[in-house]
Amino acid sequence: MTSTRKDLELNRRCSLISGGGEVLRPSIQHTESTKDYLVGTIPTHEDTESHEPKLRNVLSELPSYIAGRRASGPSTAALASNESHETPIPSVLASVVAGAEALNRYPDMGAVELRNRIAVTLGTAAEQISVGPGSVGVLQQILAAICEPNNEVIFAWRSFEAYPILVTLAGAVPVPDPLGPDEGHDLAAMRDAFTERTRVVIVCSPNNPTGATVDNESLSTFIPSVPPRILVVIDEAYVEYVDEVDRVDGTTLFRSYPNVCLLRTFSKAHGLAALRVGYAVAHPNLANALRKVALPFRRERTGPTGGHRFARRRRSSPRPSCLGDHERLRVAGALRRAGWQIPDSQANFIWIRATADLMTAFKGRIRRGRHPRARLRRRRRAHHVG
Repeated sequence: MTSTRKDLELNRRCSLISGGGEVLRPSIQHTESTKDYLVGTIPTHEDTESHEPKLRNVLSELPSYIAGRRASGPSTAALASNESHETPIPSVLASVVAGAEALNRYPDMGAVELRNRIAVTLGTAAEQISVGPGSVGVLQQILAAICEPNNEVIFAWRSFEAYPILVTLAGAVPVPDPLGPDEGHDLAAMRDAFTERTRVVIVCSPNNPTGATVDNESLSTFIPSVPPRILVVIDEAYVEYVDEVDRVDGTTLFRSYPNVCLLRTFSKAHGLAALRVGYAVAHPNLANALRKVALPFRRERTGPTGGHRFARRRRSSPRPSCLGDHERLRVAGALRRAGWQIPDSQANFIWIRATADLMTAFKGRIRRGRHPRARLRRRRRAHHVG
C-alpha cells in the first residue's frame, strides 16, 4: 500500500470512529525520537503492542466533575452540593426500608408505577414521563437521543458544571453563553447564537449556581422564536424553591410547544439525593427515545419506592421547601448588610461572585488547613442555605 493509500485508509478509519464528522482528519505523524503518536492519530498494530488501549482524544481536554466538599464533622454543614438539610419524612423512610427487602431483584426498568404517579401529579400522560438517575442522568439521555456528532448545545455560563461535560461526551459541541448583569440568562444572546448545527438549548431556572430565574413572560416570548428543530430543555431541578409571582409555568409551556422538555428531580427539595431519581417531562416521541438510550436498571432499587411516596405527597404539598424560603431571606439579608453584592436567589443556595483577592484568601485558608465552614449553634437548630 502506498503512502497516499495509507493516509486515505487512516482517514477512513478516523471518519468511522468520529461518526463521519470533520473533527478527526489526521495524517500519520509521530516524533522521530520517541515514536509517541500525536493527538488525533491512530497507531498501527505494531506500534500498539507495547502500549495501553488508547482512550478517546476528547478525554484529554475534558474537565472532571468535582463534587462539593463533604462535611468533616458535626460542627460543619455540607453546603457545596446544594443538598436538602431536612431528612426525608417518616413515611418515605419506611417505604425505602421496606423496599430494601427486595434488593436481590432488579428495579422495574420502565418505572411504570412511578411514572404513573408523576403524571397524575403534573396532569400529563404517563407516556410523557421518562425516569432516570437524577436529572443529570436524564439530561445525558436527552443528549444521546438528540445530538449527532458536531451538533451544538447552547447553555448559559456559568451554569450547571455538568453541562459542558455531558455535551462533549455526547459528541456535540458546547456553546456557553455569558450570563447577563443580573447573573441570569441572556435569552436574546442565546437566540443570536443559534446556527444550523444547534440542536438543544438548555434554560436552567433557577440557575445553578447563581440562583437567578427566568421569568415566565420572558421565556414565553423566547420559546416561539426557537426553530422547531431545536429542543428547549427547561432544567427545573430547583423549581420547588421558587416563590416568585411570575415563576415559569413549565407544564403549560410544555403542553404548548412540541419542542419543549422539562427536567426535574427528587434529589433537592424532596431530600432524596442518595436515591438518584430524576425525570423528564417530554412529548411521547422523545420520552420513548429517552427510555431507549437509558442504561438498563440504572436507578437504585429503593429509588422508585421513595419516589412513589413523594409523588403522592406532592399532590397535597407542591412546595416542600417553605423553610428554605425563610432561611434564604435571612442569610441574603445578613450578607447584604455586611456589604456583599449578591443576586436575588430563588434556590436553596446563594451566589457570591468572588474577586481575585477573595479567592487568594480562600485558597490560603485551604492550604493552611483552615476550611471555611458554617457552624451550627448549640442551643437551636440552624438550617443552612446551600
